[in-house]
Amino acid sequence: MTVALFIPCYVDQFYPKAGIATLELLEKLGCKVVFPREQTCCGQPLANSGMEQEARPIYDNFVKTFGSYDYIVCPSGSCVYHVKHHYDVIEQTPEALAVREKTYELADFLINVLNVEKLDARFPHRVGIHNSCHGLRGLRLGSGSERVGEAFSHYRYLLSMVRDIELVALERTDECCGFGGTFSVNEPELSTKMGRDRIADHLAHDSEVITSGDMSCLMHMEGLIRREGKPLRVMHVAEILNSNG
Repeated sequence: MTVALFIPCYVDQFYPKAGIATLELLEKLGCKVVFPREQTCCGQPLANSGMEQEARPIYDNFVKTFGSYDYIVCPSGSCVYHVKHHYDVIEQTPEALAVREKTYELADFLINVLNVEKLDARFPHRVGIHNSCHGLRGLRLGSGSERVGEAFSHYRYLLSMVRDIELVALERTDECCGFGGTFSVNEPELSTKMGRDRIADHLAHDSEVITSGDMSCLMHMEGLIRREGKPLRVMHVAEILNSNG
């Protein structure tokens, strides 16, 4: 299969290691990966700010850019959710419908398309998992505490394959970090308080690393960690799954 790698804006600009780790991990697992250079933003920031009509040319470009590939894989639950659930405002051509169908968040792709059951990775650290809202409640990458049913987590399942890792049990496993894209700009005080609460949960349980499938959430918490000198670091889940210790 040929997999097109879609890299979110903030990963491209601020956290390229997460994108590189995604590429290397997919290649290790036997995928032929390409990076279409015509790709731009998925349009989520505009839409979230009430400018969805202005975002429609971006949506059209996404469909045109990624339409010819077997799968589109992205290391971001929020971007994937936007493509799958908000591209309904453009004409639903066969190409648009196909792109929406074959766009996958990384963990979802590893588990439900590649059927990964083992990984050659080692990461000897105490790791706390942050479940992003879009990934957890939008893409169902894990079970939210408000739902009845068997508990599961795509990230915990994959990370449990990593040698020497110790996954930390948190008090509130599915609470928002407060980022919310432009929410953190429009409501900075509330956003900051929510971020501090999440960081405190990790510190209380001696996490060394906070990981997530959404670098945007990690970026928000990393800003607080750095400014307040907390003994934590953040890493995208792809970096840990691609790590050799």
